[in-house]
Amino acid sequence: MFRTISRIADRVLPIGVADAHCDIPCGIYDPRDAIQAAQTVIRMTELIEGLGAPSSVQDHNSFARYVAVKEEHAKKAKDDILVIWTDYFKPEHLAAHPDLHTKVWEACKLGSQVKQHVDMDAAVKFKAALEEIGEIFADTKK
Repeated sequence: MFRTISRIADRVLPIGVADAHCDIPCGIYDPRDAIQAAQTVIRMTELIEGLGAPSSVQDHNSFARYVAVKEEHAKKAKDDILVIWTDYFKPEHLAAHPDLHTKVWEACKLGSQVKQHVDMDAAVKFKAALEEIGEIFADTKK
């Protein structure tokens, strides 16, 4: 009986899945996840560059997987740092670090660049930018 009611309710009012940071706010923020995701971008870039032009089905499969993982982790890193930017950093943090807005903006632009291109220099800069934001984050915890 419950299963039937549940099925009818799902058809009438379907419930989708929403992925989001908690927005309670929970107070649990950590830029290390973004930095680790950026390290994955670097590794996938290395693998893509090492593969060269795919010449077999296996190479094409590996290439596609490396690109998908690179893009997924670039997006994750951007999303993670944006949550910290929008939910954690406060006006007093900006007062102490007046270039914080620019640093976050530039990091996110690098994240877009590493998603769109296979660019080791940009990938390394992306991780470095996130590490710099992480240092500012750590400074705010003192």
